Amino acid sequence: MEKYEINKFIEEYDIKLKDLDKALGINQKEIELKELNKEIEDPNFWSDQKKAQEVIKKSNLLKDTINSYNDLSKQFNDINDLKDSALEDEELMSLLEIAIEEFKDTCQKVEEKALLSGKYDMNNVILEIHPGAGGTESMDWADMLYRMYNRFCARNGFKVTLLDYQAGDEAGIKSVTIQIDGDYAYGLFKGERGVHRLVRISPFDSNARRHTSFCSVDIAPLIDNNNDLVIPDEDLRIDTFCSSGPGGQGVNTTYSAVRITHKPTGLFVACQKERSQIRNKEIAMTLLKSKLLDLEIKKQEEEIAKEKGTQMGINFGSQIRSYVFCPYTLVKDHRTDYEMGNITAVMDGDILGFMQAYLKMKAGEANE
Repeated sequence: MEKYEINKFIEEYDIKLKDLDKALGINQKEIELKELNKEIEDPNFWSDQKKAQEVIKKSNLLKDTINSYNDLSKQFNDINDLKDSALEDEELMSLLEIAIEEFKDTCQKVEEKALLSGKYDMNNVILEIHPGAGGTESMDWADMLYRMYNRFCARNGFKVTLLDYQAGDEAGIKSVTIQIDGDYAYGLFKGERGVHRLVRISPFDSNARRHTSFCSVDIAPLIDNNNDLVIPDEDLRIDTFCSSGPGGQGVNTTYSAVRITHKPTGLFVACQKERSQIRNKEIAMTLLKSKLLDLEIKKQEEEIAKEKGTQMGINFGSQIRSYVFCPYTLVKDHRTDYEMGNITAVMDGDILGFMQAYLKMKAGEANE
């Protein structure tokens, strides 16, 4: 490498490291980690096993981010210290060039972490799928999306828990709610919120005509211990009903499933995962609080959008992505223009590229 190339690299990545420090919020993460360490050192820490595991998980994710950035800074400083000597020694220059390439690869990985530095990005996520108008065709499309997300989770190490499932009359599903657990689950999945459009030759049409179907996907960060949010009893309507689906002994014959409606907002949640009505109600309340929190997040995003003069397009009716099976094959995200021609791979869960493109777009908007 020539001297000017090395100096250009140093100048460019010195700025990039400062931007990464700010984007990752390293100082704030270090403060959070100290607070979590205090909790962990408490003698009564393990009295609540579930909460303790959540704290440990968050602590590990914070450590990983902080250590990744610190290691990157050390690599950069080592390169900076070596550059002058390398200009006079061919062997050192070879080592410097290798170090620069390794640094760039590491920097790219840390930049990906910076895309997942939102307040709730580390949280698990609640994902709901609802078919639009179109009857059986739309219900089948909802089932296809449900399979796609399950395949993505299986490929990327996320755990999926089925919370509520309403089967379609002939095929597909009327609605489904799942919980997705894993590192940065909400951060990755938040870009999936919106309307997904399908174009294909309908298998339910005897004339083999082309149909267009729509499904809405809703996303909310899971807040397990959101005790700060108190919902007055008069704001809630709680209904119980028999669980649907295969179930087990007694599940489908008792009123164990619970649906809770929040009257002021019209939001509702349902859970039929457990055999106990009490346990289903507890889970449903957690889901409702998570959805109310997500409603606040949406309001904040809309306020920011108004100030910037942009339209967020996260509500039902905003088409975020099209999946075209006929007359050609293409999956295209209309917000980022990211697309893939291999629709079979997408439906088998290869959607990470779409998620990352959305995160990069949002990061770019935040820096404007």
